[in-house]
Amino acid sequence: MSLDTQTREKIYSRVCDLVARKHFDPAMNGANWEELSAARKDQILRSGSDEEFEKQMQDLLNQLKTSHTGFRHSKSPNVPGRHAICATFMRCTLDGEERWMFQDVHEGGPAHVAGLRPGDILLQVRNQELRPPDPPIFPVWEDSQYAVQKPDGKRIMGTLNVPSPKSKSHPVIVPKAVLCSQLPDGIGWLKVTMFPGAVGIDLAKMLDAAFAHLKDLTRLIVDLRGNTGGGIGGLRLMSYLTPGKKEVGYSLTRARKEKGYKREELPRFGRIPSHKATLFWLALRYGFIDKSILVVTEGLGPQRFHGRVVILVNEHTASAGEMVAAFAEENQLATIVGKKTPGRLLSGTTFRVGEGYILGLPVAAYLTWQGRLIEGKGVSPSIPVELSPHDLIAGQDVQIQRALEFAKHM
Repeated sequence: MSLDTQTREKIYSRVCDLVARKHFDPAMNGANWEELSAARKDQILRSGSDEEFEKQMQDLLNQLKTSHTGFRHSKSPNVPGRHAICATFMRCTLDGEERWMFQDVHEGGPAHVAGLRPGDILLQVRNQELRPPDPPIFPVWEDSQYAVQKPDGKRIMGTLNVPSPKSKSHPVIVPKAVLCSQLPDGIGWLKVTMFPGAVGIDLAKMLDAAFAHLKDLTRLIVDLRGNTGGGIGGLRLMSYLTPGKKEVGYSLTRARKEKGYKREELPRFGRIPSHKATLFWLALRYGFIDKSILVVTEGLGPQRFHGRVVILVNEHTASAGEMVAAFAEENQLATIVGKKTPGRLLSGTTFRVGEGYILGLPVAAYLTWQGRLIEGKGVSPSIPVELSPHDLIAGQDVQIQRALEFAKHM
């Protein structure tokens, strides 16, 4: 049943109030939320359908130009490709028309399992043509038929089996989070696709196993391309990049910012627990205080590759992935190679606003220890390397090739 105008107005008012009170800073990108919301109100309430109402609300929130900001129904199955099928896309041209080409395809995700690879061009999803600027969106909890053109020109059809995510309020399918291999010339390759888990206990164990496999190597390439972010598990990765305890950066809530603070006096988080039983203690320690937290590396000791690390990033390396890259860059622990990251590094949470709708808002900023705000700015590589559709079609990963060349001479 379609929402009546009165119900829509209640939801709309709830959203407006939450943005005004809970968003870290609605004006951080120059937006005037009060004027924006008032100007769009009548148009939004007159939406012809619930789907149009949802789209109009999202369009309004997009005017804030902040990450972790969204409006969706809890039962809506449609999720961006990077979260639903563990793949990212770039624009390309096919037969004179713009299309979406698969770029990062993470092992263990639905796209990879279906046999889709970088360089494949997406033609249809659920028997519907898909072209930019409409984003690649896929339903979770159900299968999707697709059509793609392979790099050799062959067109094929198949089915994407997308499982149910663990959380309906934050629907993300988790691929294989950590992969590693030993390359020639004493180079190790470590791929981290995301940082699953709020605290990252399981991820930390995966990283420990990977670094044990790479411990005898003298150079390291950390591939964060397509990393969608996640929880604080990235702390374990950053801790392997430097021997001692080093300040990484800090989250900063709106209340703490307005009250005033000294970064050195913020509560410190400097150890990922080994066992999930410790989560109760963490909840007691951090659950009832302001969420402004200082992050400090764990002090895991020296590694043979220290001083000879390359980190690969691209335009899809977001959130916690950017935190790792910024930390390494700021402390000269690695050389950044690839393409500038998108600048999507705020701390978000969700609010229920009625009738099953969920509002996502950034409630805290993240600043590096030197006070840099990565949100909206991103991390720029010291060695920029573009990856083009032609490279993907030819099966040439020019970014990893450049990283290997640089690592050999470190």
